Amino acid sequence: MGKNDLLFDYNNMMADVIGDNGITNEELNSYMDKAKLAHYNFEKKKGYNMMEWTKLPYEQDSVAQEIEAFAKNVRQNFDYFVVLGIGGSALGASVIFDALCHYNHNLLSKDKRNAPIFFVEDNVDPDRMNALLDVVDIKKTMFNVVTKSGKTTETLAQFLIVYKLLKRALGEEEANKHIVFTTDRKKGDLLQVAKQKNIKCFYIPEGVGGRYSVLSPVGLLPASVLGVDIRDMLMGARDMEERCKNFESNPAVMKAVLEFISYNKGLKINVMMPYSQSLKSFSSWYAQLMGESLGKRLSLDNEVVNVGITPVSALGVTDQHSQQQLYIEGPNDKTITFITVSNTKTDIITPSNSLNIKELDYISNVNLGKLIYVENTATRYALSVNGRMNNTIIIPQVNAYYLGQLFTMCMYEIVYLGEMFNINAFDQPGVEDGKIATFAMLNKSGYEDRLECIEMFTVLTKYIV
Repeated sequence: MGKNDLLFDYNNMMADVIGDNGITNEELNSYMDKAKLAHYNFEKKKGYNMMEWTKLPYEQDSVAQEIEAFAKNVRQNFDYFVVLGIGGSALGASVIFDALCHYNHNLLSKDKRNAPIFFVEDNVDPDRMNALLDVVDIKKTMFNVVTKSGKTTETLAQFLIVYKLLKRALGEEEANKHIVFTTDRKKGDLLQVAKQKNIKCFYIPEGVGGRYSVLSPVGLLPASVLGVDIRDMLMGARDMEERCKNFESNPAVMKAVLEFISYNKGLKINVMMPYSQSLKSFSSWYAQLMGESLGKRLSLDNEVVNVGITPVSALGVTDQHSQQQLYIEGPNDKTITFITVSNTKTDIITPSNSLNIKELDYISNVNLGKLIYVENTATRYALSVNGRMNNTIIIPQVNAYYLGQLFTMCMYEIVYLGEMFNINAFDQPGVEDGKIATFAMLNKSGYEDRLECIEMFTVLTKYIV
């Protein structure tokens, strides 16, 4: 572990630091055998079933080369790039955009941003879709349609809308050049369309689920279009993966066992609170990863367990003024995970106090980078002296390399937790119930039996006021 590595600080989880509400060394040691077993099982399962995502940092040289060539063409020939997807098919691209591009990327002149204007359309709200179509020039837009299954209802609906508009504006042959699919190599509706229309595809490996797909073409293609060095991102992921092979120096397994102990002590909510505006959407990505992976009714032994850590997204310093009161004096049922950035990309200094108000002296000639660090330290202190468990992921700076490390650490943490909970961290049967109900209500063939039950449910008026 070098001085410039990502670090995990868990001092404020421990009883000898924050008092009786913390975890004692004896408690931590008592769970180490379970943590070691989770680590062992993880290493043993790599590359199998839904663990193929662990290979992504190592086996994508040719894919990266193809993506880079395609992305270069997009930057040269298109003014807009729009991702159509939802959940894991969209959140990773949003994180990369927010973390690694200028805060006002879409407002910069073309020569300053050196990349297309970028949107992620991850909802079927008609007002939002129409608003997007109001601002993009469809003749100058590349649409990246992303769905692993190739049959995600929301994404297919978006695709049909934009494809009709493209054909009307450009004709079918030219319209096909404005679409790129990211989907499964062997199955799904998108694959059939691609073969019929000769539409370019990038493929998600079979054993890579949506919420674990950010380091596949799902995230790498938008990243490369935006000018991000995807090789650096993969290198960061690879370095974290190598570090996690060693149980003793593994930040992901340590974070996992601390969250598991906390859960068993009744702290069943985790707040992810980055102290960097550029990582605000990272907490949303992490929320999906945690919620969808760990929230399960059945164990691997088919026992009803109804487990899961509830994720909450927050942003420092903004949410010091909206949520912190709850975290310090409300129910002690949460752990807080901060992300601290050692070096901001830029800095700015407040001017000297020229207003002759002595009370403003403390804020004169202060770097905002120092101010956000002080605010974070103060928040950690306030939580800790009130016996509230918190931990901190420290990254040297927000760049492609450390984002690759951060993605990988968090994915590993969640799978370790899945092993400790003895649940399947890769399925989502609860989500499937909602999908089936949607298919039935839209009269999709094969779902007629479910429709009658849903119609009875939706007409209930007994408790409406």
